[in-house]
Amino acid sequence: MPGRLYLTRVAVVVLGFASGAALAEPPKLEVWPVDPLVKVFRDGRPLQAGEATTEVARGEHASLQVVARCEKALQGLRATLDPLTPEGGKGGSLAIGSIRFVGYVPVDRPMQTPSKDQLRKVPADYPDPLLERAEIDVEAGQAQPIWLTIPVKTDAEPGLYRGTLKITASADGQSVSASVPVAVIVHKVTVGRSRLWVTNWFQMTSAHMKNKPETDTPAYWDLLRRYARNMAAHRQNAALIAPLSSAAYKVGEGGKLEADFTPFDRWVEIFIQEGVIGRIEGGHIGGRVGGWDSQFVVQIRQVKDGKVTSASVDPKSPGAETFYAWYFPTLLKHLEEKGWLDRYVQHLADEPIPGNIESYRAMAALVRKHAPKLKTIEACHTKDLVGAIDIWVPQLNFYHQDYKHYVQRQKAGDEVWFYTCVFPQGEYANRFIEQPLIKTRLLHWINYRYGATGYLHWGYNWWTDQDPFKMTTRPHGGPEYLPAGDAWIVYPGADGPLDSLRFEAMRDGIADYELLSMLGERDARAAEKLVGTHILAFDRYDCDAATFRATRHALLEQLDKAR
Repeated sequence: MPGRLYLTRVAVVVLGFASGAALAEPPKLEVWPVDPLVKVFRDGRPLQAGEATTEVARGEHASLQVVARCEKALQGLRATLDPLTPEGGKGGSLAIGSIRFVGYVPVDRPMQTPSKDQLRKVPADYPDPLLERAEIDVEAGQAQPIWLTIPVKTDAEPGLYRGTLKITASADGQSVSASVPVAVIVHKVTVGRSRLWVTNWFQMTSAHMKNKPETDTPAYWDLLRRYARNMAAHRQNAALIAPLSSAAYKVGEGGKLEADFTPFDRWVEIFIQEGVIGRIEGGHIGGRVGGWDSQFVVQIRQVKDGKVTSASVDPKSPGAETFYAWYFPTLLKHLEEKGWLDRYVQHLADEPIPGNIESYRAMAALVRKHAPKLKTIEACHTKDLVGAIDIWVPQLNFYHQDYKHYVQRQKAGDEVWFYTCVFPQGEYANRFIEQPLIKTRLLHWINYRYGATGYLHWGYNWWTDQDPFKMTTRPHGGPEYLPAGDAWIVYPGADGPLDSLRFEAMRDGIADYELLSMLGERDARAAEKLVGTHILAFDRYDCDAATFRATRHALLEQLDKAR
């Protein structure tokens, strides 16, 4: 019956022959399925063998997890899975997207305020990166999760699909193998493009980006395209791209300033072609003049002695007025010519607080005066900016604290998203490695439960000169360090990004939001009841994986019946 996990058989075959004579009893290769919302540690012990199964809507990705373990060291562990065939032989098969090995990284320091459900006392090795390699060696007595990803096309025939995962390795010089039955239930309902706005801020300058090409070379643009493709595959549909800093400026006729937006255009075009945009988040025009409590300044370009120079100035200064009286109309004209104006929203300066409201409003006044068609968007720590922000993105704890205010802003016509980063901590959902994986997925159930129509995170791939596979926390100018998982949700691979368990869970949570929204359009009370099963409050959740699967099953079944 769909939605139930049935434990069935698992076939384990172990063979080993040398010179025509049977060897000693070969090591036993143990394999078992584990819900992909459960993080499996190296000391994981075998569970009851059975079928790896999941159920999805059309247009989703089916994720499954199978674990292998042997008391002897394993060399060259491999896993293969042929396309899954429909039960009864009707319709096409489900092609395998990828088979990857779950990697482990050291969480060297805990969150400053660890949650009560922290999975393991830190420091400890945690599962997170998904390694793209043909085989892997596994130490004796250690568990090795294998991650299966099966993209389900929107025109796939609903029904039950089956296959067999085959696992092989060598142990003590003998070949060992095992097989695990795999089943995917495809529901009638179809998930298309996401209505939830999602952005993860991205960079192309990291010291740990492998095989990093020179800027503005064919290799550079090819790599950028692979990163954009990865974001789109995880349902990201907005991208932070900065026309102010990326434009090429020169002195034109009569000593007037001119801007060439070609580099900005190239980025935007790639992100549109790969399916991310969606929306263009225009990069910030300003920032703090000093520490956290200081006022904001804006970046300007000016002509001095026949050359273009840069400066940071007070947003109320004559220099700011002169530059933005030219820049914003110039940018607006360019966006209109490209047909991008409706997609574009403008950041001013990140995370305004009560102490720098005045300078933030001065920046907003430049936009309102010189580009009234542009909507502003900001990650914010204060609600006292009505009129200066069109798309509010409060940090989750501030969203919780000032929820009534944000409901009123939506009624007034503003948009409201939320974001997480180094904070909030404690019991709040976030993307930290040491938290249960389901908390990352439930971020987007919070979106639905409280009506926030977008989610922002700054840390897609902000690696530093430290190796992200060896040190997962990061020094920071505010808190002493950023918790593990805050600064990145992908890892540097040889040819582009390597996914993480958290990025997979986030993708599936965004799809959940779409499914909940579809049900909510038909039966709001039913959708509210389902989401309320897990989002008990802004900072309280039911994180039981089995309960979550039952809720997801009910969601899919109700949508099937509504078709």
